[in-house]
Amino acid sequence: MFIVKQLHREFMRAGADVLQAFTFYATDDRLSLSGPDAPGNETGKSITCKELNDQACAIVKEVVGDGDVLICGGLSNTPSYAQGKGKAAVQQEFSKQVDSFMEQDVDFLLAEFFGYVEEAEWAIEALKGKGKPVACTLRIGPTGDDSGVSPGECAVRMAKAGADVVGLNCRFDVNTCLKTIKMMKNALEKEGLSPYLMVQPNGYLSPETEQTKNGWGILPEFPFALEPRQMTRFEVNHFVRAAFDLGVRYIGGCCGFEPHHIRAISEELSPERGGKLGEASKKHRPWGGAMKSDQSERAFMNGRDTREYWESVKPALGRPGFPDVQAKLFRQ
Repeated sequence: MFIVKQLHREFMRAGADVLQAFTFYATDDRLSLSGPDAPGNETGKSITCKELNDQACAIVKEVVGDGDVLICGGLSNTPSYAQGKGKAAVQQEFSKQVDSFMEQDVDFLLAEFFGYVEEAEWAIEALKGKGKPVACTLRIGPTGDDSGVSPGECAVRMAKAGADVVGLNCRFDVNTCLKTIKMMKNALEKEGLSPYLMVQPNGYLSPETEQTKNGWGILPEFPFALEPRQMTRFEVNHFVRAAFDLGVRYIGGCCGFEPHHIRAISEELSPERGGKLGEASKKHRPWGGAMKSDQSERAFMNGRDTREYWESVKPALGRPGFPDVQAKLFRQ
């Protein structure tokens, strides 16, 4: 429990406006999933959906205290949908989580990581009517959802289902997500719909996967050798500015984003947020500002204290003979 609290604290100190209770994949049908896809999984025998969600919400509420941070309760795609059990069974799984979120009085509700817009619509329907704002994100790229529905149509369907915020999370990198969210925005505007836009990409660069359904999951480095692909904090700055200029107002990160990446988001958008910064920024100078020195023994670092310098740097892998990208995947 201490480790979970500390992770929340680090993101809050980095400047996050939202802390999400750690309730991903926390439906009863997921916790009790067994068989070849989950060998040895006995989670559902030791904790129920309600117990896990109650505890997750209580932990984040304790960390936030009186802080100026919103608390989000999130649910995700279910095995019941993949098994074809139908709308009633899927929404029953969602309702167990939603009941816990309402008892814990989170600030808003999130349905995330959906591969099929139909299941996302069912989730939105289960969340609406609770008196809380509802956000919904899909794990898709430019090719659309897992059944071939285009990003634009997905966005329109989510908005018409009642989502106050629509967007993307996971599976794809920042550049792919920016292209996809633009497609969603264009379709929404064409239909005269104006939900807020949200994007939470992966923190690993994977341009080879843009035209696939599974995104980073097809990389040979997935999941245990992705570190060389991780974004720098300065690449995050550029992503955030591009997303904001596109009209996205809920900007975050998914797998691979660490507290220093969230701090980069906070610092990049500080002027637009009335100068607001996280506690961690009190001991940090953006764009290498802390490198500035008149000490002779640090002369080798001269010039590395400016935005111009770090924007010009092209990070190397440090591994001679290794590929820049997995070229063969571009053909998929």
